[in-house]
Amino acid sequence: MKLATFRTSKGASYGIVDGNSVTDLGARLGSKYPDLKALISKNGLDEAKKVSQADFKTSEITWLPVIPDPGKILCVGLNYQDHVVETGRDNTEQPAIFIRVAESQVGHKQPIVRPKESKNLDFEAEIAVIIGKAGRRISQKDSWSFVAGYSCYNDGSVRDWQRHTIQWTAGKNFAQTGGFGPWMVTADEIPPNTKMTLSCRLNGERMQHATTEQMIFKIPKIIEYCSAWTTLQPGDVLVTGTPGGVGARRTPPLWMKPGDKVEIEIDKVGILENSIADG
Repeated sequence: MKLATFRTSKGASYGIVDGNSVTDLGARLGSKYPDLKALISKNGLDEAKKVSQADFKTSEITWLPVIPDPGKILCVGLNYQDHVVETGRDNTEQPAIFIRVAESQVGHKQPIVRPKESKNLDFEAEIAVIIGKAGRRISQKDSWSFVAGYSCYNDGSVRDWQRHTIQWTAGKNFAQTGGFGPWMVTADEIPPNTKMTLSCRLNGERMQHATTEQMIFKIPKIIEYCSAWTTLQPGDVLVTGTPGGVGARRTPPLWMKPGDKVEIEIDKVGILENSIADG
């Protein structure tokens, strides 16, 4: 099942995407589950599956981030070996974690905004894991039961601001720089340890390409590590790292600019597409 958050003339809602049709779950189940995060946290997925009537075409909705207001967006840096090598850094013994904030995200087909403060806007193709239930100190063997689903993520980075200090927060959190979508594919459709392939294309040219087999820290390890120091909650998002090929490490550097189109594709999920606009 593909679950998305969107806006229509009637306001923000969420629902099931099936081909070019959208079923508005908010209109039917909203009193019980006001948003997608609530549907996940209150175990409403089985109830949602029973709703099948199409209400909109995908062309009639405005896509929002899959989870517009996650309590936490925890991102893993340097999690593919080729990306570690291209940055000239050493491998870390534990996952390198940084945080994004909700306002740094945009939905599918919405513009990623290059801020006035920089022209060094870079792309990063990543797999997002959406947490389905609360947990603390989760073991790797139990980790898969805490996954609600998967989505595409573009961890858009303002590189010069990222490098101002050894902390990356500023460069990762300019408003509307990260793409998240189009939808969440529920975990029952992607069994544990499924090999997934992710790619980034800029104006149709492939920039990044890798599989989850190349991850240094796999999804169970990320869940175990993060849940050791914070309680993971339904709707929290774990962004699991990017492969090599980022624009900053090319010669000359390749930055996203207004008018560009960037696509993040995960073979088991779909394609997240964003244009680039000036802020």
